[in-house]
Amino acid sequence: MNAQLNPGQTLLADTTKTACVVEEPLGAGGQGEVYRARFGGPQGEAVALKWYLPHAATPQQRATLESLIKTGPPTARFLWPQELVVSADTPGFGYVMPLRSPRFKGIVDLMKRRIEPSFRALATAGLELSDSYLQLHAKGLCYRDISFGNVFFDPDTGEVLICDNDNVGVDSAGSADPAARPGVLGTPRFMAPEVVRGEAMPSTQTDLFSLAVLLFYMLIVHHPLEGKRESDIRCLDLPAMTRLYGTEPRFIFDPADDSNRPVAGCHDNAIAFWPLYPTFLRDLFTRAFTTGILDPLHGRVRESEWRAAMVRLRDSIVYCHACAAENFYDPDALRTTGQGPTCWACGASVQMPARIRVGRSVVMLNHDGALFPHHLDESRRYDFSRAAATVTRHPSQPHVWGLKNLSDEKWVVVGAGSITEVPPGRSVTLAMGTRIHFGRSEGEIRI
Repeated sequence: MNAQLNPGQTLLADTTKTACVVEEPLGAGGQGEVYRARFGGPQGEAVALKWYLPHAATPQQRATLESLIKTGPPTARFLWPQELVVSADTPGFGYVMPLRSPRFKGIVDLMKRRIEPSFRALATAGLELSDSYLQLHAKGLCYRDISFGNVFFDPDTGEVLICDNDNVGVDSAGSADPAARPGVLGTPRFMAPEVVRGEAMPSTQTDLFSLAVLLFYMLIVHHPLEGKRESDIRCLDLPAMTRLYGTEPRFIFDPADDSNRPVAGCHDNAIAFWPLYPTFLRDLFTRAFTTGILDPLHGRVRESEWRAAMVRLRDSIVYCHACAAENFYDPDALRTTGQGPTCWACGASVQMPARIRVGRSVVMLNHDGALFPHHLDESRRYDFSRAAATVTRHPSQPHVWGLKNLSDEKWVVVGAGSITEVPPGRSVTLAMGTRIHFGRSEGEIRI
C-alpha cells in the first residue's frame, strides 16, 4: 500500500484539536486508506482512522461526514465517524471511528469457509443486521452500499459490526434525478435491479433488496440470482451482468419459473443449504426475490419482517440426538408429511424436544434452551443479553427436565389439576399441557 500517512504522524481533530497519532496501515479501498491510530496522543484510545484519497476528499464528502458526526450512530453496531481530522503536512482530511476487535470476521471468511459459525450464530447475525438497518432507516437515512464487504460478525456469538458508514446519506426515495446522484451507487451483485438499470438512486427501498441479498448469502452461501443463466454465460461482462442482475433477474428458486435453477457442480451451496431451512424463511426469501423485484415499492420484505424471522429461526433450532448437528423444527413440513426432520448431517430421525408456545412464538426447549424478555412480553425489544428462563435438569432425577424462572416476576402454573406458584429461582417441570402465566403472556408446553 502506497500510504499517504506515516507512522508517528500527528493529525488534529478539526473541532476539538485533539491529537491523533498514526500507528500503522490496516488496509485500503477505492476511497481511501485505513490506519490504526491513537486518539488523544500516543497513549490515547485505540481507534481506526480513514484518510481519503485526493479524488475522494471532496467538499461534498466533508459535508456528509460533518452531518454524520453530528447525527450520531443509530446503534452501537455501526462503526460510526466520531471526529473529522486534518493534517498540517498532508492535504485532505479523514475521520476516526471505533476500532474493530479481531474476533469479528468478514462475510467473505464465511463464503470461503475459513469460519464455520453455527446456525444460531448466523440467525443472531441476521437479527442484528435487520435491526441495525431498521434503526438507520428510521432516522431517514439509507446505507446505499449494503454488501458483505461492509459487515463483520463474531462467528461464535453472531454479534455484528457495520463499517464504511461515511457513505450513509439521506434517503433519496429512489429518485433518478442526476442532481441527487450520490457518490456511491452500491456494490455489484448487491444493487437493486432498478439501480442496475439506471432507473433509481440508492434509497431505503433499494437497501431492502441489498439486505435480502446479504442475508441470502449468509444463510445459503450463494447469490439468489445466480443459477443456470449465470452458468450459461461465457463472458460475464457488463452487458451480461446488467441482464442477470438488472433487466432479466430470476430467483434461482422461483416456484413459478424454473429457468434459473442452481446447477449441480456449479452451485452446490445453494442446492445443499436451501432445503435445510424451515418453510417460513424460504417463503420470505421467495417473496423478496420475486414480488420484491417486480414491485420494489410495496413488495419488498421489511427489516422488521427479517428481524422477526431471524428470531423465529433461532427459536426453531433442534439438535440431532445422534450427531448433535443443528436442525430446524418446521411446523409447515410437519403438517404436510406428519414426520419430523431427518438430520441433514447424519440422516438420523431428529427427536423433537419439548416446546412452548408463548403468544405467537414457538420455542424449542432444548437442553440449552432459554426464553428471553421478548417472549414473555411482546412489547419488549429483542434482547438476548439476559435470559428470563432456562431449561434445567432436575438435580436428583436426571431424566426430568424443567424450566427455571430467571425473571423478577412470580409465575402461576396450571397443570395436572392444580395451580401452583413458581417464584424467581425455582423451576416448573416440563409436562405436556402445562400452562404457565408469565404475567403479560401465557405459555403452554407441548411434548
